[in-house]
Formats: sequence, C-alpha cells, structure tokens
Amino acid sequence: MVKNGAKNVATDPNSISVIKKILITQPRPETDKSPYFELARKYSVELQFHPFIRVDGIPSKEFRRQKIEIAQFSAVIFTSRNAIDHFFRICEEMKVSVSQDTKYFCITEAVALYLQKFILYRKRKVFYGADGTNKSMFDVVNKHKENEKFLYPCSENQQDNEIVSWLKSNNCGYATPFMYRTISNDVKEVLDNTEFDIICFFTPSGVKSLFDNCPRFKQNGTRIGAFGSNTSRAIEDAGLTLDIKAPQPQAPSMVAALEQYLSGILKKK
Repeated sequence: MVKNGAKNVATDPNSISVIKKILITQPRPETDKSPYFELARKYSVELQFHPFIRVDGIPSKEFRRQKIEIAQFSAVIFTSRNAIDHFFRICEEMKVSVSQDTKYFCITEAVALYLQKFILYRKRKVFYGADGTNKSMFDVVNKHKENEKFLYPCSENQQDNEIVSWLKSNNCGYATPFMYRTISNDVKEVLDNTEFDIICFFTPSGVKSLFDNCPRFKQNGTRIGAFGSNTSRAIEDAGLTLDIKAPQPQAPSMVAALEQYLSGILKKK
C-alpha cells in the first residue's frame, strides 16, 4: 500500500522478480495494440492505468477577462497536448482565425505531431526540442525569436516558470494565457489498496495529485518514472528519487524507458 509509504519493494534491487505491478497515471489506452500491453506480456508485469488528474477548460467568457488578443501573436509555445487542445478550442469558441504563418514551438516531437489534429502540419512552421528538455526547446526558439511575439498557453495552476523566465530574460514579447485548469483526481482507494513497484508520472500536476491524495507518502523503494523535464523536476522537488526518465535519445517514450529499465535489470541477473 502506498498510503503511508510503508512498502519495501526489494531485497534485491537487481531482480526483475520484484517488479510485479506498475501504475501508469494516465487513462488506459483505447486499443489493446498499445505497446504498453506488449511490455506487460514480455516482462510478466501487471499494468494498472489510473489518471491522477483531469483537465477542465476555461470558458471563453472567462478567458476574455485576461484581455489577450490571440491574433496579435505570431508564435505559440506548447508543452503538452492539453495546451494544444484548449488553445484551438478557445480559438474556435471565440471565432479567432489563426494565421497560416503562425510558428509553433513544442517541447517534444510527440507534442508537435499532435498538431496534425488541428493544422495542415507540412504547411505550417512547427519546431520541437531535440531531447524533451526546456533547454533544447529554447535552442530552437532562440533561432527564430526575432520579430516574434510568443503565446504560451498553460494551466491556471501549473505554469512553467523556467519558460517564462527565459522569455523575459531574452527580451521576448510574450503572454501566458490560462486556457485550462488541472484538478487532482481522487485516487486514494487505488493507492491504499495496491502496492506498486513502479509509478510513472507524465505531468507536474500528476505529482501534485500524489501528495494531494497521500500527504505523507514516502517512497521506500518504489521506483518512480517521469516523462518530460518539468515532471522530472517536480519529482525531485518533492524529495523523491527518480529512477526512470523519458524522453531520452534511446527512450523517446515512457514505454521505451520502462523497456530499457526492465531489460537492464534482466542483464544484471
């Protein structure tokens, strides 16, 4: 049980036999063809999917109070698919036409590719960082920042201050409109009733939800995985040890990072 951090996972940390249950803090994939399930079969582990957060869109009427004119910005910074969803939702609700010349700067290639849901990808100017870190995204933005005004859509309660600081210190014109809010789900029952050997997080809000549900959580041998540099930083800021990190050159996804971690344990046997 995770509630009080009472579990002690491993007597032998290099034995894959101690990895039995993995908690993915996202919804279950819609298709059984997901690589998660192939991973589960290959390593004989049980995967449980429980979203730790939900995202509520800020109504356009409420957005208008921020007095930000979307059409005045020539570039948009996206750090998540949620930000993309709600940016285009707000544009549609407010009948804002996004210029075909708008540039999009994304934290990862996966986020960039998600833009295909809303735009003709090849005809737009889409850029992304090489390794999923803020720094790699800044390197790309830096090449294009002249004469651009940046819009950085984010959650009302989860803003990346490193991005804001960079925009400010580099004298960029920018605005950080709130387009959605992130709310912790009630997952106390999940955490109280099951011992997990690995817990994988995908957003800083997911890490916050862990402590909202279990304020006295102690890691005590539970491996922690993180997708994205902001999530990694949230885990470390919470005083937890980060064991599995993505994206990385050899692990562009959380599935790949788990695969790398589990296969690494097998090689040590």
